[in-house]
Amino acid sequence: MMVILSQKSKNFLLEYHKNQILDILLLENAESHYSIHVDANNLIHFDTELAYSILETPGNTIYIVEEACQRLQADFEKSHALAENMIVKPNTHVRFINLPATPDCTRTTVPGSEDIGRLIALSGTVIRNGQVKMVEKRRKFRCTKCNTEFYVQAEVEQYNLVPKPTKCVDGKDPCNSTSFAAIPSDAAESLSNCMDYQELKVQEQVNKLSIGTIPRSIMVIMENDLVDVAKSGDDVTIVGTLISRWRPVQANERPDITLALHANSIFTHNDKISQVTVTAEVQGEFRRFWQEYALAPLVGRNIIVGSICPQIYGLYIVKLAVALVLISGVETSDRSGTRTRGEAHLLLVGDPGTAKSQFLKFATKLVSRSVLTTGIGSTSAGLTVTAIKDGGEWQLEAGALVLADRGLCCIDEFGSIREHEKTAIHEAMEQQSISVAKAGIVCKLNTRCTVLAATNPKGKYDPDQSITVNLALGSPLLSRFDLVLVLLDSNNEEWDRTISSFILDSETNPRSRSSAHNTSDPTQGNPWSIDKLQTYIMYVKATFSPVSTPGSERVLTRYYQMQRQTDSRNSARTTIRLLESLIRLSQAHARLMARDKVTVMDAVVSVMLVDASMQGSTLIGPADILHTTFPDDPEEEFRAQQNAVLEKLGLASLIET
Repeated sequence: MMVILSQKSKNFLLEYHKNQILDILLLENAESHYSIHVDANNLIHFDTELAYSILETPGNTIYIVEEACQRLQADFEKSHALAENMIVKPNTHVRFINLPATPDCTRTTVPGSEDIGRLIALSGTVIRNGQVKMVEKRRKFRCTKCNTEFYVQAEVEQYNLVPKPTKCVDGKDPCNSTSFAAIPSDAAESLSNCMDYQELKVQEQVNKLSIGTIPRSIMVIMENDLVDVAKSGDDVTIVGTLISRWRPVQANERPDITLALHANSIFTHNDKISQVTVTAEVQGEFRRFWQEYALAPLVGRNIIVGSICPQIYGLYIVKLAVALVLISGVETSDRSGTRTRGEAHLLLVGDPGTAKSQFLKFATKLVSRSVLTTGIGSTSAGLTVTAIKDGGEWQLEAGALVLADRGLCCIDEFGSIREHEKTAIHEAMEQQSISVAKAGIVCKLNTRCTVLAATNPKGKYDPDQSITVNLALGSPLLSRFDLVLVLLDSNNEEWDRTISSFILDSETNPRSRSSAHNTSDPTQGNPWSIDKLQTYIMYVKATFSPVSTPGSERVLTRYYQMQRQTDSRNSARTTIRLLESLIRLSQAHARLMARDKVTVMDAVVSVMLVDASMQGSTLIGPADILHTTFPDDPEEEFRAQQNAVLEKLGLASLIET
C-alpha cells in the first residue's frame, strides 16, 4: 500500500508541481527550507484515494509525499538538461492548502478529541506569539553492545522530547541490547539535527460565534519556514494535524493532556480587505442605484445613511459621521516611508440615553473584523498588548486594538479608563502601531484600525467650558479624534413628543421598525439590510481611491486657516491634525457617493461635520446634534448650506450658478 501511495504521489507532483520543483533545484542554498503548496482540490481531482489517505492519516502519508518529492528531485538532477546547475534540497516540504469546505475538513471553532490524527483547516485570530527557538528534532545513539548507530526522532506529542531507545534497531542481526549512549554531534551535524520552533495561540473569531459564547483557543506548533509568518492580531487559516500533548509523567502529579495543532501550512488574511465577496451582480446593482439618483445624489446618500441604526429616530449628523468613519479615507505614504493614516476616529460624547452604545454595537455588525470592549474593564494591556509568562518564557498577548487591525475597535465608556492607561493608545491611534518593550521583548505591532469611542461627560456638561475640561481628556488624546460629537439631552417638548410617539408605535407595530427612518424622513425608501450595507461599504473601500480637486483643496485650506485664526479656538482641536481629518472625511464622503474625485460638495460636507463638532462653531452656528432629523428636501437644503459656507469662507466664486 505504501508503495502505491508513493508512486501516486510522485505522479501527482510530476503533473501539477514539476516547474516548482525545478525552480527549487536551481536555487543555490541547499540548507534552506522550501515549500511546495499543494491545492487539495487538485489532489482530490487527481486521486481520491491519495487525498483521503492524507486527510485521515496525515502523519504517515505526508511523509510519503515528501519522500516522493525527494526522489523526483534526484531523478531531475540526473537526467535534466540543466542537471549540472541543480542541487537536491533535502529540506523541501509539501504544504497543503484549500482543504474542501466541508464540516469534516474546515473549522471555525476549536476542534475536539474526535479529530485527533486528522488533517483539518482552522480559521482564527492569533492572540499570542511564542518566542522563536531552536529545538532538537532527532538525536544519534550508539548501541554499546554491537556499536550500531541510529537516529531517534523527537516526539512532538511530548513537547519535542527525544526518548531514550528501548531496543537496538539493527534489523539484520538484533542484539536485544538495552544499553545505549548518545553520540555528541559536531557543529554541522547539530545544525541538521535541530529546527526552528514557535508556538502560537489561536482564538476563535468572535464574529463567527453565537451570542453568549466565550471564544476558545488552541496552541499551534510552527516549525522550520512557518515560524514568524504570523503575528499577534492576524487572521489566519492553518492547515495541520490535531494531536494530543502531554509532559513526562511525574510522581504525585496529575498528567496534563492538551490538544494542539501541528501546522502543515498557514495563510494570513492581512491583505484581504474583507471576507465579504462583492460579486459582479452586486456591483451592477450599486451602479444602477446611483444611476437612479443621478439627478438627486443626496437623496440616494441619505437612504444609505438612514440604514445605519434605522431603529433610532433622527440623529442625522451622527449617522452620517458613523458612515464616513466606517468608510474612512485613503492611506498615503511618501518616498521616505512616512505613512499618513486613512482610518478616521470618532468620539461620541453625550448624556445617558442618547443611543451612543447602539451606534457602537451596530458598527461592529457592519465591519467583519471588529472588537467591542468597554473602558470599565479595559486596562492598557487589555487595549494594547500584555506580556504573559507561560512555561518559563515570556510571550506577548494581543489586546483589543491589535486584534482589530484592518478593522474597527469600539470602546464604550471611554472616560472610565484610568488616565495613565489612556496614554497607551496615543501611538496606536495616530501612528497606528504599538511599540512594545516588555519582559525583554522589543517589537512593534500594527493597530491599523478605526476607533469608535463613546463616553459620558464628567458631571453635567458645561457649554461654557472647553471640551477638554468637560471630558477630563488630555489635548493630545482629543486631537487624535477626527470628530467629537456632543449629544446633550435638553428639554425639548416637541422632540420628546415625537420620540415617544415613535417608540410607542414601534412597540405596538413591530413592522414599523423595518422602516424606522421613514418616519424621520418621508422622502426615503426602505432602508438597506445590514448585509447589503456591509457589502456596499466593502465595495466602495476596495473600488474607489478619491483624489482631491483644486476646488476641494481651496475649501479645506481656507477653513483650516479660519479655525487657526479664531480667537476662541480650542488648541486641542485646531492642530495640523484638523486638516488631515478634513482630508480623510472628504475622501470618505466621495467614497460614500461612489466617486473617484473629491468634489466641492465632499469638502463642504466634511467642513460642516467638523464645524458641528467644534465648540463655538464659526460657520453654521451652534448645532444641536441630538435633535437633527433627515431633511425633507436634502438637495435644496444642502445647496443653501453650501452657499452659506462658501460665502463665509470667502469662496463665493465656487458657488454653482
